[in-house]
Amino acid sequence: MNKIRNVVRLIIITFRYWILTELYGMKISRSARVSWGTKLDKTYPKGIHIGEESYLASGAIVFSHDFTRRLHSHTYIGKRCFIGANAIIMCGVKIGDEVVVGSGAIVTKDIPSNCIVAGNPARIIREGIRTVKFGQIDTSNVLKE
Repeated sequence: MNKIRNVVRLIIITFRYWILTELYGMKISRSARVSWGTKLDKTYPKGIHIGEESYLASGAIVFSHDFTRRLHSHTYIGKRCFIGANAIIMCGVKIGDEVVVGSGAIVTKDIPSNCIVAGNPARIIREGIRTVKFGQIDTSNVLKE
């Protein structure tokens, strides 16, 4: 039963990836993972760019347009990033590589690589981090207490 479930899940994920990249024209790396509950802006879908080995958790929203300013812009998420549950990435923002965006954060400005951001608006709370696949923090160089 578990094998069948995994096969069905893989088929659905592949079909969704095809819809987002081929039908809508979003630039999503094949190795990125976008949770089923993530909302990607379809008003200007070609403005969505998600890098390799990044993970967007359920409830996250990525905008590529701003209705009030009549703006359509490209929004970038770098490589090996983690975008937490219910985080919001505003239109035109560029998130560097190896960035962790905390759950519920609202990112209104560009974020440099190798940091953790949280809050509303999102602020850098830690710099100099390294991440591995899907934005998990690399703890291999951390001293054990």
